[in-house]
Amino acid sequence: MPTILTADSGSTKTHWILSGGQDDILEIKTSGINPVRDSQDVVLHVLHHELLPQLPPHSLPQHVWFYGAGCIAPFSETIHTALRSLMPEAAIHVDTDLVGAARALCGDKPGIACILGTGANCGLYDGQHITENVPPLGFILGDEGSGAVLGRALLGNIFKGLLSPHLRDAFTAETGITQAEAIRRVYREKQPNIFLASQVPFIARHINDAEIHEMVVEAMHSFVVRNVVRFKSVHNEANFVGSIAHIFRRELHDALALEGMQLGLVLQSPALRITQYHLAHK
Repeated sequence: MPTILTADSGSTKTHWILSGGQDDILEIKTSGINPVRDSQDVVLHVLHHELLPQLPPHSLPQHVWFYGAGCIAPFSETIHTALRSLMPEAAIHVDTDLVGAARALCGDKPGIACILGTGANCGLYDGQHITENVPPLGFILGDEGSGAVLGRALLGNIFKGLLSPHLRDAFTAETGITQAEAIRRVYREKQPNIFLASQVPFIARHINDAEIHEMVVEAMHSFVVRNVVRFKSVHNEANFVGSIAHIFRRELHDALALEGMQLGLVLQSPALRITQYHLAHK
């Protein structure tokens, strides 16, 4: 059976799986790759210095399917060119992370596919392709419900004094992040979305506090109302991949219920099911 390499790439990490069959699986983790954000040199550096050393000798794949954030034309060509330089004999396929999520969640069946991780995305899937997509717009203009937007809400509420003193004290004790540091990290350093999303562990630890729970449900409801509800007339069930959907599954369920919708399949990572999809569609 031909060897295949699949990749699910987001802002923070890329999950690669090399497989020659259902029982032949090698998982590899590298830095995240986003061609909208990353130059050709950055992408090549990740491939040559992080991916290649972890691949077994003489085991370059014959087929590569790369699904990633920002993999839309013309930016996807950056990924295609970089992979081609590393694996010149392989058939290279590059598509969006939402297509990968849909194939992992729905397989050959139509449905609503959503991503809630560092960023967010949502689309309608016909069993083969994404037929309608709500533009995510990033954490400044959109990405409702994402880790970055949750972190933004938490920091804003903390430093504006909108949360109870016990939560503000807990935040200082557990993270040590000051207002000045938060402003510097968001406005002066690279990848502020990743810094904002790094606040999610604090949110998760305090999710049973009514104020934090309400904040998360509000964020999830915003994602549902601004992204998912437009597909309600076609499907009443929404499926999700991503760490945020996995961690805050209860709040996501409640947010969907507010709009008369149901929560379907939730996957923390779609990588293995993407591989299974391609093994089944050879």
